[in-house]
Amino acid sequence: MTIRTVAETGSTNADMLFLARDGAEEGLWLRAERQSAGRGRLGRAWVSEPGNLYATTLVRLRPADPGPASLALVAAVALHQTVAVFLPADRPAWLKWPNDLLLDGAKLSGILLERSGDAVVIGVGVNLAHHPHLSDRATTSLAAAGAPVAAATFAEVLAEAFGRWLAIWRGQGLAVIRDAWLAAAHPIGTALTVRLPDGATLDGLFGGLDGDGALILRLASGERHVIHAADVFVLKD
Repeated sequence: MTIRTVAETGSTNADMLFLARDGAEEGLWLRAERQSAGRGRLGRAWVSEPGNLYATTLVRLRPADPGPASLALVAAVALHQTVAVFLPADRPAWLKWPNDLLLDGAKLSGILLERSGDAVVIGVGVNLAHHPHLSDRATTSLAAAGAPVAAATFAEVLAEAFGRWLAIWRGQGLAVIRDAWLAAAHPIGTALTVRLPDGATLDGLFGGLDGDGALILRLASGERHVIHAADVFVLKD
């Protein structure tokens, strides 16, 4: 495991994709103090002021590996475990499909996977010192929760956790990762609104994950809808 740190870059994911094409090995992490062109899922901009975590790692796919999209679950479980190190025990964070970590119902972090050949780059952004104010969802930071932590320290713990869970993913299979993800997520039966890529929305209850890690949504009609790409919002009571 190697962590390279730069003061500023456009995007750690873009940089890691370049390094992957240039032969970078698995286990490399790139962390930036600030990004000028950070991005999230579906082409969204990711606000990247100093003090938060902006980091990307690289996985080289092997023939016997589980499906590469399931690396999002590996990263999420490792991230959840890392955040738990710094949060008080009575303030647990929990996972929301496909790639968010929530604290008190507010977004704390996100994960972005991109692929080039046999390389999957996994970007992780965590609100450590501050958080943006978004129109469509609540956000928070570890500092706001009374758990400030330096980005360099957080990156070291996260890199170690990710390495452990990556070995489990390879050695024991996706089912173990899926179970760990579900244990860290909101309960089965949680009411959700799902916004599909075509703009349509579905309301239903969280039915867990299928064998490949896709979201299962139980509709009021009793239909079981399997979702592979969407924005998901937890409905408040």
